[in-house]
Amino acid sequence: MFDWGLRLNRCVCCDVNYPCCVLCVQEITLTEGSKVFASWKNPPPPVYIQFFFFNVTNPEEFLKGEAKPRLTEMGPYTFRQYRPKRNVTFVDNETKVSAYTVKSFVFLPEKSVGDPKVDVVTTVNIPAVAVINRIKGLGFWVSSGISMYMGSIGTTLFMTHTVEEMLWGFKDPLLTRLKTIKPDTDEYFGLMINKNGSNDGEFVYHTGAQNYMDFGRIFTWNGEKKLSFWRTNQSNMINGSDGSGFHALLSKEERLNVFSPDLCRSIHMRFEKEVEVKGIPAYRFTPPRAVFASAKNNPENEGFCLTPNKCLDDGVMDVSVCRKGAPVVVSFPHFHLGAEKYAKAIDGISPVHERHQTFLDLNPTMGVPVRAMKRAQINIHLERVTGFPLTRNLNSTIFPILFLNESVVIDDVSAARIQKLLLIVTLVSYFPLLIVALGVILLLVCIILVIRFNQNKPSAKKDTSYAPVSDKADDQDEKNGTYIGLTPVDKS
Repeated sequence: MFDWGLRLNRCVCCDVNYPCCVLCVQEITLTEGSKVFASWKNPPPPVYIQFFFFNVTNPEEFLKGEAKPRLTEMGPYTFRQYRPKRNVTFVDNETKVSAYTVKSFVFLPEKSVGDPKVDVVTTVNIPAVAVINRIKGLGFWVSSGISMYMGSIGTTLFMTHTVEEMLWGFKDPLLTRLKTIKPDTDEYFGLMINKNGSNDGEFVYHTGAQNYMDFGRIFTWNGEKKLSFWRTNQSNMINGSDGSGFHALLSKEERLNVFSPDLCRSIHMRFEKEVEVKGIPAYRFTPPRAVFASAKNNPENEGFCLTPNKCLDDGVMDVSVCRKGAPVVVSFPHFHLGAEKYAKAIDGISPVHERHQTFLDLNPTMGVPVRAMKRAQINIHLERVTGFPLTRNLNSTIFPILFLNESVVIDDVSAARIQKLLLIVTLVSYFPLLIVALGVILLLVCIILVIRFNQNKPSAKKDTSYAPVSDKADDQDEKNGTYIGLTPVDKS
């Protein structure tokens, strides 16, 4: 009997003894020689990352409490991202593989709207807010002293720098002063500082050799099977893959889990619709609203709020616990899928599903990503802090800094290879039906030939003459002797 996919750890499309098996285990595992391993180790399609900054046009009015912050979007500033795997090592009899993903970035002026070395952006002074956030619990007098010190060196809640400085780093005067007090302080700040040529740590993945469902699933990150940032075991779980690959034979009902070091957590995706990319059929999976929902709307997220009486609403998540105490809040761009109050608090924010959603387009047969858009927004939580006059007019505001779009579309060569492989798989999957159909056709041909043979067979009748034999002759024979050739012979 054929085992269509149920024995995928042996063969995707057929029984192990079936001669036409195409996607056998060695082709869908992260092992040397498999078709997927080479592209996993050195991804061929170009990965782009685009940065969109929010420029504040009325910082003084906002600080005085006279108006909502008014933002204009700048960008994209586009970089080509290279992310080969390094130190690839097989462990546990090739059932697992460890690797580091080294990321490097090259600016692409032809895909950008301006020059990051020239274009300037005014935004929240993140180093200053980070300092305020770190010492706000030390008491009024400490806060007042730091506030006076910040004022003496001209520190305000907003700063203006070039896009390049904001991304890759600049020497901050406040951090430089603090370094004299606390030598381990880094006096340079940048949203992507030290990221060029860096990695997110060591990942150990399941190869899928034992079970195809484990293909690409993360076993450990930096030697740990779970995180330690959050309040509950469920929130600290490292679930799923890193998003670069999934097991074969995906279904629309599946919940796909993805672990993101940038978000310091795992998220999940659900099927949205069927799409086609360069002739390849795909399922689109996207994070639902529940991913960043508040605990009151999604109990699974309860552990992500470290201060239960100050939990944020739907659509945003405080990740300061893994950002060295900086009050960083992540969301989808323009607060997509978030509570309306966050978008309404800012002029210039307008979420659009098509432009701001994150999604993965996966070929369901092979589990291969054929297109992906990873979109995330970095925000800073601004609020009134006792002892800091700069914040006296602030209400609690989730203030957008920038959002990024990390995208990839399968290249033409890889698309052609997958199309060819899918064609073979399709033919193989229909092979038993073709055999049955051929058998039926041959049977019909045989029946027709037999009928025609019988219809054309010549008919021949044999005519037989019989010579009557009289009773009289018989009697005579008995009396007078023997007959030869019907002629009596008299005995002499």
